[in-house]
Amino acid sequence: MNDLTFFTNEPERDLYSRFSNILNNNTQFFDILVGYFRTSGFYKLYHAMGDVEKIRVLVGLNVDSKTMEIIHISHKEAKDTYGQTIEDEFNQSEDSLSVEQGVRVFIEWLRSGKIEMRMYPNAELHAKVYIMRKDPKKNAEHFGSVITGSSNFSLAGLVNNLEFNVELKDSRDVRFALDKFAELWDKGVDISEVYIDTVEKNTWLRDDITPYELYLKTLYEYFMEEINADKELILDELLPDGFMQLQYQLDAVVEAEKKLEAYG
Repeated sequence: MNDLTFFTNEPERDLYSRFSNILNNNTQFFDILVGYFRTSGFYKLYHAMGDVEKIRVLVGLNVDSKTMEIIHISHKEAKDTYGQTIEDEFNQSEDSLSVEQGVRVFIEWLRSGKIEMRMYPNAELHAKVYIMRKDPKKNAEHFGSVITGSSNFSLAGLVNNLEFNVELKDSRDVRFALDKFAELWDKGVDISEVYIDTVEKNTWLRDDITPYELYLKTLYEYFMEEINADKELILDELLPDGFMQLQYQLDAVVEAEKKLEAYG
């Protein structure tokens, strides 16, 4: 795969493998500029980033330009909006050990400063640019590469989706991409703490959930369909005249209706 230029996620051309190869080959700096950064992309790739010295992530706000015109978004509102985006992602993510390990590493690297994360709040950001560099003093002409195309930083973008990305290795291309990244980075809003706070306080990775709260959550998941079922009853059709509408009796009616629907 080393001699390829285009990466489409077809067999032998997946972006994940190319990133792994470059990042494991003495890469010191990794800059990510994407509209959508997903933790699913990070936990897939973080093993290859272990020896990378510095990772900078610049993301978009995930709202369209018309929305931004309407709300005249402030930095605080931008952070709140991105926090909601993180919550939404975790609500849809797989609650597996591999995901949890990846997220824990991501938070650890944010706290240590190995990863810096900013959001560009001034306009809709739709770019997908990945810049990987070594020390230019050691090799000024071939010190890195830039990959750009259609892939966001997500599991779908790295592996699953049919994409179209190109790798540029000329130092002029790398420097151009780096200069543009720096311009946008300087205008970015730091969201490292937003990410950490949201994950640790508002997602299933919270550490402060008590055994009792877990028990209640288990009950809720098990009885979810029944909890408000009595509110949906058409009482006039189901209940006889003079029926005392006590809660335990309504529950019995709900249970009977369920069995009738299930078994006829």
